[in-house]
Amino acid sequence: PYVSVTVCTPGTSGTTAACQTIDHVQVDTGSSGLRLLNSALYSNLNLPVVSNANGQAIGECVPFGIGTTWGSVRRADVYLAGEVARSISIQDIGDQPGGMTTIPQDCSNTGTIQDTQTLLGANGILGVGLFTNDCDACLSQPVVLAAYYTCNAGGCTNSSVTSAQVVKNPVALCQNPVTGVPQDNNGVLIKLPAVAAAGATTLTGSLIFGIGTRPNNALGNTTVVYATDSNGNFNTTYQTVNMPTSFIDSGSNALFFNDATIRPCPGNSGFYGFYCPATSPLTLKATNSAATGSASGVVSFSIVGLDNLNPAIVAANIGGSMTVGTFDWGLPFFFGRPVYTAISGAYTTGGTGPYFAY
Repeated sequence: PYVSVTVCTPGTSGTTAACQTIDHVQVDTGSSGLRLLNSALYSNLNLPVVSNANGQAIGECVPFGIGTTWGSVRRADVYLAGEVARSISIQDIGDQPGGMTTIPQDCSNTGTIQDTQTLLGANGILGVGLFTNDCDACLSQPVVLAAYYTCNAGGCTNSSVTSAQVVKNPVALCQNPVTGVPQDNNGVLIKLPAVAAAGATTLTGSLIFGIGTRPNNALGNTTVVYATDSNGNFNTTYQTVNMPTSFIDSGSNALFFNDATIRPCPGNSGFYGFYCPATSPLTLKATNSAATGSASGVVSFSIVGLDNLNPAIVAANIGGSMTVGTFDWGLPFFFGRPVYTAISGAYTTGGTGPYFAY
């Protein structure tokens, strides 16, 4: 799913030349923080570099499921749906922190560096996940490998960061652009319509800020809240197997789980890693339960073989293989089902985050 995001040089939002609206920014409930391709940014934005006390530029490495983003950390005023997060740290993907032209080896070893539109599949990533900071451990530990770095033209060194330097979830810092009063900053609601098994050519939905802060983001009467652990995971039981590191992720394009009995797509089909069940659609079910508390519920779903679909459509029920112990409830989980993501430590009408609710 994509949205448009407006970024401005901090403090200059009244000058249109210092602002830019960037389309096709992917919405990701599985991460926190705004990341934009350097190639998609206007050069005249002049977003300030985030640096340490010694004047060294801060760089960041972020491994995702299919690749890694690398680039400098810069500051921007971020406008979303008439609200603003002022002077927050964002990642400038592909920008060379401190003039360092070589990507640190421990970062490049984490996966393919996605620094172009083709590789990333978007102009950026808007992480609206469960946490305010994209790396809480980076604030408490001296060094977290393949995370933050201090850089100059001579090289980059793994480094800790301060709260003011770490990339942050813009939603957690949303405020009224006129009064500066914080608002709608405790989480998000994603609403997407249902999709038929045959798929659709387009799909339009809503990313709504806040949970229980306005009439259009209230929790439904039948909505169940699934509290997560400190890592953002809850438990899914599938085929009697408990998967304690499960999560809901709009940034994943399928339902990913481990089932050796489902036929994988042929290696020459172009769909390596996905399921192509012999019986399509294949009807399945699993039970989700909160990491703390007694909340639980059965989820019925089906898997449709990608070999039976036109790849240029929105696919309703596609699945793929996943690490044992994890169920990744990707984008198909959102179709026809309002899904709430509450930020850790934020009060909502459904309790204090972090939690998912649907």
